[in-house]
Amino acid sequence: MRRLLTVSLFLAAGSVMAQESPYFITYDHHMEEPGNLEISISPVLGVPKQGNKSVGTTIELEYGTRGWWTTALYLDGQSTFRDSALFTGYRIENRFRLLMNEHWINPVFYIEYADINGADKVLKEVVGFDSWRDLVAANSEARQEKEREIETKLILSRNHHGWNFAGNLIAEKNLAEPAWEFGYALGANRPLALAATPNECNFCRENFSAGVELYGGLGESHRRTLSGTSHYLAPTVAWTLPNGVTTRFGVGVGLNGNSNRTLVRFGLSYEIR
Repeated sequence: MRRLLTVSLFLAAGSVMAQESPYFITYDHHMEEPGNLEISISPVLGVPKQGNKSVGTTIELEYGTRGWWTTALYLDGQSTFRDSALFTGYRIENRFRLLMNEHWINPVFYIEYADINGADKVLKEVVGFDSWRDLVAANSEARQEKEREIETKLILSRNHHGWNFAGNLIAEKNLAEPAWEFGYALGANRPLALAATPNECNFCRENFSAGVELYGGLGESHRRTLSGTSHYLAPTVAWTLPNGVTTRFGVGVGLNGNSNRTLVRFGLSYEIR
């Protein structure tokens, strides 16, 4: 009986670990498996309070370099209604897990280099005094602004009774500007079932997870504040199939006058083991 219970707990834990996170903005401490490559596309529909809607799209290639190191390449583009479509740049990301075993809190260090232009609208994070006004400039004007940036994150994450709780503290710097911009992201999610069913299936409850994210700006190095920044609350859901395909969906609702009305996000990824 004890052996059967041990095996059952192991299978249940494996089911939770295999379930893809529904987060779009928040990072947790789970890394890509060494040697695995995940290919994903993540469009976001931005609805500002004034001006034209836009769809910013990221194509991501994420590779498990080591058990403690995951690296990724992002290719960004966007299309603005009644304007134009264009490629806006690329990002190179690295995440380093600082403690390999599971702990009460699991820290991860994140660093990213971005070479993009001012027309980028993928809204991968919200920092500084970002607002809905950033989405309304004409592409012909915004694309002239070059943004070479370094972004760092301290990721803190914990699994507890099937739940994942994660928090990110973000610091971003345009290399041409003296000030650092700050932001945050908080998330919680849980699979709809913890134990795997004995037979492989597409619509089993353990294939689905639901969560919520809260994220926004924290001002700049000379003015760290919540005033004048934008903030979003976003319920999310993910559906992972046994063949390695994951579909995610989330709607971010602006919480104040500086926020966009909504940010509707969709994600489709495939993991090559």
